[in-house]
Amino acid sequence: MEEERYRKAIFVVVYSIDKGNRIEYLILQRKHHWKGWEFPKGGINKDEKMKAAVRREVREETGLVPLKIKKFDFSGKYLYKKKFADRTGIKGQTFSLYAAETKKGKVRIDRKEHSEYKWMSFGEAVKRIRFNNQKKSLRIVNDWLNRKEK
Repeated sequence: MEEERYRKAIFVVVYSIDKGNRIEYLILQRKHHWKGWEFPKGGINKDEKMKAAVRREVREETGLVPLKIKKFDFSGKYLYKKKFADRTGIKGQTFSLYAAETKKGKVRIDRKEHSEYKWMSFGEAVKRIRFNNQKKSLRIVNDWLNRKEK
């Protein structure tokens, strides 16, 4: 029997800063595999560099182009709550945290994975995001951005 393994992935907290230095986060309403709010994330392709995966996932899931990408010293892993037909032999995901600054332009979500999007303040976003590892990721990025702005 084949041993189940973890899928290597990235979490990308997408944010925009307006002229008044107000930070807004882009979160997506998930509909594929589970339902709830999240930020862009996804698997890393074979031989793909991490920052290339960040750029690709942000483009695929939002249509936006990252202006700046920052890697954080935060990672983790989790088990899937159920088996997925399109992920045979995969029992969960490992992740590394990144942030991507974008212009607050027209968002084109991937309709196979998400049903809608919203730009939100930190307080609104952290209430909507479903999973604790993503809430913690958002807090890490928000703390960094607020220190950086001072």
